[in-house]
Amino acid sequence: MKTKDFYFDLPPELIAQTPLERRDASRLMVLDRDTGAVGHRHFYDLPALLRPGDCLILNDSRVLPARLLGHRLPGGGACEVLLLIDRGDKVWECLVRPGKKLRPGSRISFGDGSLTAEVTEEVEGGNRLVRFDYEGIFLEVLDRLGKMPLPPYIKAELQDRERYQTVYARVTGSAAAPTAGLHFTPELLETLRKGGVSIGTVTLHVGLGTFRPVKEEDITDHDMHSEYCVIPPETADLINRTKAAGGRVICVGTTSCRTVESWAAENGYMEAKAGWTDIFIYPGYRFKVMDALITNFHLPESTLIMLVSALAGREHVLAAYEEAVRERYRFFSFGDAMFIGSGMDEFLDKKSE
Repeated sequence: MKTKDFYFDLPPELIAQTPLERRDASRLMVLDRDTGAVGHRHFYDLPALLRPGDCLILNDSRVLPARLLGHRLPGGGACEVLLLIDRGDKVWECLVRPGKKLRPGSRISFGDGSLTAEVTEEVEGGNRLVRFDYEGIFLEVLDRLGKMPLPPYIKAELQDRERYQTVYARVTGSAAAPTAGLHFTPELLETLRKGGVSIGTVTLHVGLGTFRPVKEEDITDHDMHSEYCVIPPETADLINRTKAAGGRVICVGTTSCRTVESWAAENGYMEAKAGWTDIFIYPGYRFKVMDALITNFHLPESTLIMLVSALAGREHVLAAYEEAVRERYRFFSFGDAMFIGSGMDEFLDKKSE
């Protein structure tokens, strides 16, 4: 398939710049993956779409305040460092700006000088290895000096950085939020539990490669980025019990989907596992575990819209996106959501009050 097959025209004003005041007030498009039919709800209607015996799989990764603003030493100009991967021994792989000024040997000071760093190496792709020097605990230093690494299409300043975290974020390590989960509130999760829906967690630390465009003409030539993920034993057991009992496994976000699909056996059996995944899901893929997906609206020609198209069909997805544009849905990280599943007839062509 060609990358251009996943293009759609999006008016820039539909790219959400700020989160809604109430997380679960976002709109929710319901898409039947088999027929392509759609319905229009709100995210707080989600309990009506789920059934007792279903399980939700959440990604509990927490976003690092990984954007550091500093100045070059001695007495140099402003610069920016974005943490990507912890390489150990106080060394991180980073994106840096301006790249031409931050060659190996360059030194940087951040904030009040309590955090300094030296660029030690330039690696493939232009990233830098940066060794940091500080007193105390690095995550505490980051919490004080770092900023949230918002996606490049968000220009507005985030007033409350917890709004770029899910309410269940627990394991720090992501460079970007698993944004499908931003719509949940503690109250909504409790309503789902009381309705007989089980909830399990996985961890996938989202890399900035999630925003990297597919530049190859043929999608199969795309080099997928790697991300670290974990399936704990209790979640593997929950998935196996749910499937055996005839319930649905519903992933919240493409990151949860990629995690479970990376480690499931061909027959759908799940075991606890941890490691790096570079799974690339596009049309033609046969899902081994996931039955339904909660997701946001994705960038044109991205690996994420390709994943969604693998689940519901490219034609169905692009038609749904065209309707979302007509209906003025909000797109991308702080935007509205979709629920994609089978047998959704009773939820189609209805709008909640």
